[in-house]
Order: sequence, then structure tokens, then C-alpha cells
Amino acid sequence: MSADASGEFDVDRVSGDEPLLPARVHRPSDLLRLLLGMAGIALVLALATFAHGTTQGLARDIGTGAKAAPPLLINLAGLTSSVAVLIVPVAFAVERLIKRDGLRIADGVLAAVLAHGVSLATDLWVAESAPASIRVALTQPLANGALSAPVHSYLAPVIAYMTAVGMSRRPRWRVAMWCVLLLDAFAVLVGRYTTPFAIIITVLIGWTVAFGTLYAVGSPNVRPTGQNLLAGLRRVGFHPVSAMRAEDAAGQDSAEHADRGRRYLVTLEDGPPIDVTVVDREQQAQGFFYRVWRRLSLRGINQRRSLQSLRQALEQEALLSYAAIAAGAHAPKLIATSELGPDAVMLVYEHIGGRTFDSLADDEITDALMHSAWRQVEALQSRRIAHRRLVGDALLVDQGGNIVLTDLRGGEIAAGDLVLRMDIAQLLATCGLRVGAERAVAAAVEVLGPDPVADCLPMLQPIALSRTTRATLRQLARERSKREREAVLAASQAAKEAREAREAGDPKDRKTIRAERHAEKSAEKRALDEASEEAREEDLLAQIRRQVLLIRPTAVIEPAKLERLSPRILISWIAGAFAVYLLLSQLTNFNLGDVISEARWEWVLVAMLFSVVTYIAAAMSLLGFVTEKVSFVKAVVAQVAGDFVKLVAPAAIGGVALNTRFLQRAGVRPGLAVASVGASQLFGLGSHIVLLLAFGYLTGTEHAPQISPSRTVIAGLLTVAVLVLVVTAVPVLRKFVSTRVRSLFAGVVPRMLDILQRPRKLVTGIGGMLLLTAANVMCLDASIRAFGGDQLSYASIAVAFLAGNALGSAAPTPGGVGAVEGALIGALTFAGLAGDVAFPAVLLFRLMVFWLPVLPGWVAFSYLTRKGEI
Repeated sequence: MSADASGEFDVDRVSGDEPLLPARVHRPSDLLRLLLGMAGIALVLALATFAHGTTQGLARDIGTGAKAAPPLLINLAGLTSSVAVLIVPVAFAVERLIKRDGLRIADGVLAAVLAHGVSLATDLWVAESAPASIRVALTQPLANGALSAPVHSYLAPVIAYMTAVGMSRRPRWRVAMWCVLLLDAFAVLVGRYTTPFAIIITVLIGWTVAFGTLYAVGSPNVRPTGQNLLAGLRRVGFHPVSAMRAEDAAGQDSAEHADRGRRYLVTLEDGPPIDVTVVDREQQAQGFFYRVWRRLSLRGINQRRSLQSLRQALEQEALLSYAAIAAGAHAPKLIATSELGPDAVMLVYEHIGGRTFDSLADDEITDALMHSAWRQVEALQSRRIAHRRLVGDALLVDQGGNIVLTDLRGGEIAAGDLVLRMDIAQLLATCGLRVGAERAVAAAVEVLGPDPVADCLPMLQPIALSRTTRATLRQLARERSKREREAVLAASQAAKEAREAREAGDPKDRKTIRAERHAEKSAEKRALDEASEEAREEDLLAQIRRQVLLIRPTAVIEPAKLERLSPRILISWIAGAFAVYLLLSQLTNFNLGDVISEARWEWVLVAMLFSVVTYIAAAMSLLGFVTEKVSFVKAVVAQVAGDFVKLVAPAAIGGVALNTRFLQRAGVRPGLAVASVGASQLFGLGSHIVLLLAFGYLTGTEHAPQISPSRTVIAGLLTVAVLVLVVTAVPVLRKFVSTRVRSLFAGVVPRMLDILQRPRKLVTGIGGMLLLTAANVMCLDASIRAFGGDQLSYASIAVAFLAGNALGSAAPTPGGVGAVEGALIGALTFAGLAGDVAFPAVLLFRLMVFWLPVLPGWVAFSYLTRKGEI
């Protein structure tokens, strides 16, 4: 289907049905129920583990009640449930086969087989490996002396089957299913054949396996086709001729717009065509997890419910359509609604020919057109109606050049001020992306006035904008960063060529050349800074704020606190749990009581003191390579937070990322922040190698015949050599690496030259590195002395520490866990320290410099995150 110049569709070319739909779909709701079922099983097992008294008391109460029940009633219930548990599923299967719905039966049988296997595996686990408390909670002694089954292997498959075939969605069969389950549970509980926890686990296993099966293989697709749509329209009084999917014609991304419903253009026997939106259960579930995340992450904003019934979705869209028209806004007129079977609904609108705002060329977007869009928003806001998605594809330009608001499904009536301001911010961003900030702000101010536009500035932040707008802004930011980097590289290359040309054409004595080079390097650095400043561009949101401030200089521009939960906060909590797990796993490897009783506590305190000094030294080594003014106290706090970051990333990666982010938040420009951290790392690597060689020479270990390169070291060196050869031989890789290296030196080398001209900063940086190494060596020495090992020289301890630290930085494990301990113990043992002293000494050292700072590091990380410092 295509539109002519006036925007109308050629209805003679539409087809009577849409393309073939997939036979099966994977529903997010099935995945959610699978996760809930697994969480329920874990919760029941946890209760069975820790609530011994409750478990035994409940079993005694049921046993006491069972003695009072008439034996005839118990036997009748057992016989009835045994028969019904077989008849009801078979009867439902026959009914489905008669209605030619064999796919559901196949899904149910597969789920039953898997549930039976899971039940047998659970029985084996409880009998062989489960804790005694779980075994007591899930089993019951029988009259023959054996134990009852922890999971009823006949009941779990039945529950899985009945859940997978969808009996719960049919009222009569749902009642029959629950009657069978309750009757069977009563019979086995009163007959003392099981326990309450075993019944709950059985039900949860069947339920969980059923939804896991449905999500894995997919549920049968029940979406109505175009032919079903035509039949539904005839039932509500229309006489359709043909229908065509509008999204397919417009070439829109179906994955991005799937949750908006399927849209059809329907031609009628008489009268103009109509637009029909079909909402089914599958499309309603699209974007479910994104909506859940938005509800969790945004504070003070009422998002539409993540899971709505079809009736609720229909009523919400109809209500918003009527409310928008009543407010005076241009919106498609809703003329009919109806159900299309149990799994879909349709909404019928008057057809409005036109094109979306996104499909217009830039020169077609006039000020009059933007004024029309802002008048629609003004009409909505006069009745406190929020659209919630004022992006380009929701703005339809009709034949008269007026804006019509579509996609009202996600809107909100009786909206609060926060949501209304977000609508203004969103439309500002939508228009700004097409015509620039100046024209977008001018059009908004002309219609709404300066005050409403100024009031929306705190909402002008990425998290408050739509998904598509955020993606566009990120793409523009990447392109802007690329242009800035290319400008700096070009300026650096031009300065280098000019310097080489002058040196080649004017030979001078060495002293004069050295002085001129120094002056030229300073000039080159200034030129690079100027090139970076000239190439720097404001992002769109900053441009919009600047334009609004020209009109309202006193407007509040501080972003409102909208984010309740960010990915960084979520990762920090997950990392905290992971840290606790790693700490507990480390502590189980040795007897903590023996270590505490044998340690000399005065040296433990000394080790703790030197551990604290390391954070001061680390802050000095960082700030020594930063020319801008940065708070020393906050830098120390950032180094404490770095110990927490090491748990989720290797030390060499996590520390660099954290320090770079900290410097950027402290006011250092991104390029200079990266250059400062790079210079610090480069100097640190050089000092590490120099110290290792120096202390190795002092101890004589570099000439010891016993020390020979290990096979791992040789293999590593050969691997690096092969990679270097491959990168050098492949032109694409060679160009990629050379570009990155040039970018690095374009920033790091000028930064190092700048530091060299500031002796005070250089002394602070290098002094911090030496103090950091000395404090760690003294902490390790104090840890050794805490267990009576005082026969090693400081040089030997320094070599052991430097070698272990280098290995820990290269190891892929968080914080070098395992690699550092092994390297330190091996190095100290080789240096002559007894193994029974080296092992606890290294554990104490790691406890002081790595494990104990984890909790303070988490507190520091959370504090800096909350204050916006990282």
C-alpha cells in the first residue's frame, strides 16, 4: 500500500489479509510466571530450612485433625480424587481435539513429561543431598517405616498439563481443576501420606515447569488475521471490502511499535475508509519488561499498568480519545469498539489521510506546523491530559497542514504537573531534533508563553524522554564526540608537521633547539586545547536550555530528581551480594579461630594503619597528574570506593573507569580526565617496573638459577607476540590500533608535558606512587610479623608484593581473587618464609587491603553516586 501526493491511500491495491503470522509466540508473561514460580520454590525451601518449629507444629495439627475425620470420608475423598485426577485432564483433551486445538494438548503432554522428570530429580535430591531440615519438612513416616515422596510425581505432571493447556482461562474447567486439586490435597494430607510443604512444592513445580515449557516452545498464536477483522467489522454494522496493515505500508519498525497495536486501513462498500487498531494479548505484552523497569526507576510518575486486561486497554484508549476531542485537540474520532474473540479487541476510528511528522522533509516543517502541534498540547493541558509520547510518529499532518495527535493509548487523564511538564519537554526535544533548538523554543513560547516552557526545564533530561528520543540523542552524541576527536587529531598532526618543517629548514645548536622545542610543545598543547574547545559542541538539551534562559534568565535548570533506581545502583547492589559471597567463600578456607588466637594484635593494628595510608597515597598519585582543582578528601573517598568496584571488574579496569568518572564529575573535561588517568597509569607502570627490577637486584633473585620462566609466562609472551604480528599484518586491525594509539598520545603526552612543567604536581604524583608501594609493603610486613615471621628483608617482601600485584592486575577475576593470594604465598615461601606463616599472613594482608574495605567501599560508592560525584 502506498500513499499518493495528498496522503490518501490507493484502496484498490490493498489485500484481504495480512502476511502469514508466526505459529508460535514467546510471551513475556510466561517468563514472568516462570521466575515467580522459581522464587516461590526457593522461598518454600528456605522456610522449610529455617522454620523447623512451624513445620513440625503444622504437621502435628493436621495429624490431630485427621484422627477426628471419619474413615469413610477419607476413603471416599481418596477414591474420588484418584479417579478425577485422570478423568478431568482426559476430558479436556477430548474437548480440545474436537475443536481442532491439538497444539495445546501437545504442549500439555510435553509439560507433564518434564514435570515428571523434575519431580523424580527433586525426590532424588531430597533423599541424597538435601539438608535434614528440608527432608523432615517434605517427607512423612509411613506405616511400613518408609518415608513419603517429597514431591508427588503423579500430581505435578497433572498440574503442569492442566496449566499448559490453558484450563485456567475457561471458567468451568477452572472450577473442575481446582476441585480436583483441593480434593486430592485433602485426601493425602488427612491420610498422612504427605506434608503441607510437599503439597506446596508439588503445585509450584507443576506450575513452574508448565510456564517454562510454554515460554521455551512458544504458545500457539491466537492473533486474529485480517479475515477475522473483516468478520468482526460486519458484526458491528460495517460493510468492509478489504483491509491492509498500515505499519507494513509505512515501513515502520514492527519491533519498536509492536506495543501500540496493529493498525489497518479498511475500505467499505459505501463511505470513506476507516482506520482500525487491533490490540491482542501478544502485542499487549510487548515492552512489558521495559514498562516494569520504568515503573521501578521513575519516581512520582504514574506509568500505565504493566499488565492490563484487554478490556482495560480498550477502555483506556477509548477514554483518552473522547477526552482529547472534548478538550478541543485534533485527534482521530472513535466510532466503534468491539471484541475479536477472547484474545483481541478492536477500535474503529474515522480515517484521516496524512503523513507523520517524522516522514516530512526538513524544509516542510514550518513554524505554522509547529504552532499547530503546540496548540494541540495546549488544549490537552488545559484539561490536564498528558499524551506521554509526543514523538514524531505520533504527530500526524493532515491534508490541511494541521497536526493530529495519534497514539493516545499511553496517555493519562487528571495528570499531575510533573507529567504535563514532561510532555512539553518531550515535544521540545522532538521539534529540536528536526529544526534546531532556537526555532523549537520560539514556537513553544509563542503558543504556550514563556512561563510553561521555562517550568519544563527540570524535566529536560534523557530519562524523562521517550525511548526513541534517547536513542537519537545518544547517536548524535557519538557523532559529536567523533568530530571533536578528529579535530584534535588534525590539530596535533598539523602542529607536528609544522615543527618538523621548521627544524629541517633551520639547523641550530642543541641548546637553542631544546629551548625552542620546549616552547613549541607548550604552544602545541595550547593549540590542542583551543582546537578541542572550538570543536566542542553543545548537545540539543543544552541548546534548548540556553535558548529558554535567554527568555527567562531566572528559570530553574537544575534537573529534577526523577530516577528512583538506576542501572548503576542496581549493579552496586548485585555486586554487594557477590562480594559477600566471595568473602564467605574465602573465609571458609581456613580456621578463623586459630588465626585469631595466634595473631599478635599490635602488628594487626599496624597493618591496618598502613592499609589506611594506601588510600591517601592513591589519591596523591591521581591528583598529581590533574592540573585542575579537585577536592583531596573526595579523591580519597573515591579511592575507598575503588575497592568495592574491584569486585565487579578486574582491578586494572575498574579503577581506571572509576577515577575517570570521578574526575569528569569534579569538573575536568572528559578528554583531560582520560588523559590524567592515562598519565597516572603510565607513570605507575613505569615506577612498578623500575621498583621491581631495583628490589630484585637488591635481593639477587633476578640472577638466581632456581627462578626460570614458567610455561604459562612463555605461553603468554608467545600469545602476545602472535597477536602483535596479526595486528601488524592485517590492514584493518593496524589502522584501528594506530588510530586509538594516536588518540591516546594526543591526550596523554600533552598532559604529561603539562605536568612536567609543574614540579609540585609531579612530586605529588610520583611521591604518591612511591608511598602507595611503601605502605603496601609495610602492611604485608606487619601481617608477616603478626604471625612471628620476621626473618625476611624489606626488599624480599617488596619483590613478593610487586609480583603479586602485577599478577592480580592481569588476572580476570574480580580484585585478582585467587591469583594474588597464590602469587604472594608462592613468592614469600620461595623467599624463605615458612608455609604455615606465609598462608595466614597473606590472608591477613588481603583482609586488610581488599576484604575489610569492601563495606566502607560500598558506602563510599553509594555516597558518591547519590551526590553525583561518579
